[in-house]
Amino acid sequence: MGRIMINAIIVDDEANAIKNLQWEIERFCPEIKVLDAFSNPSEAISGINYLKPDCVFLDIEMPEMDGFQLLKELKYRDFNLIITTAYDNYAISAFKENAVDYLLKPIDSDDLKRAVSKAIHQKEHLGLGFELEKIIQTISPKNKSRISIPLAGKTLFVDSDEILFCKSDGNYTEFHFEGFGMEVITRNLKEVETEILPGCFYRIHNSYCININHVKEYIRTDGHYLIMTNGQQIPISRSRRDGLTGRLVM
Repeated sequence: MGRIMINAIIVDDEANAIKNLQWEIERFCPEIKVLDAFSNPSEAISGINYLKPDCVFLDIEMPEMDGFQLLKELKYRDFNLIITTAYDNYAISAFKENAVDYLLKPIDSDDLKRAVSKAIHQKEHLGLGFELEKIIQTISPKNKSRISIPLAGKTLFVDSDEILFCKSDGNYTEFHFEGFGMEVITRNLKEVETEILPGCFYRIHNSYCININHVKEYIRTDGHYLIMTNGQQIPISRSRRDGLTGRLVM
């Protein structure tokens, strides 16, 4: 019986990361044949759908489209997923929970060999794509409140309920979180409102967009303002009051 071979695709926005992984595969994993490598997520989607690989090495922190979104856009999903990332944090917790392999950069050859060995075993005995379908279900419509926030050099993945409100700071926007502080991104509040935030957020002021689920009190004296669940007071613009009333359970 011949050796089981794995056809793979690499997706990473950094050319050096692709070269390094290709070198590791060629040296330590002769069972892997790299069909193609992509630095553009949109091209990667077309390539995966067309080439139908057994395995995809995917960087989940890419500026144009994060790995979560890429997975949701795919039509072909019968492959094993191996995540590559420079960040060992809760951004990959969903993958850990579903037993999806991940490799920390710089990639260790022993870790790579273990991940490949698992992919070969699954191809031979369990079938491809089983864990991927679980992760797709985790991050798709029924869990649509999970969002990605682009930061300098990384992407933060959070549930929308972790965000209390967003505050404008000129061309920047502050994200204020429940329990773990604040992050600032280089987009204005209008862009954040239209491109990142889900429907549970509402713009109540030129400077504030709040999470409806974190409103504790609506004060109609002293100019009208909200008290959020963390005690923060946020002003309401006169022109926004009627619309806010329609969004709140009064």
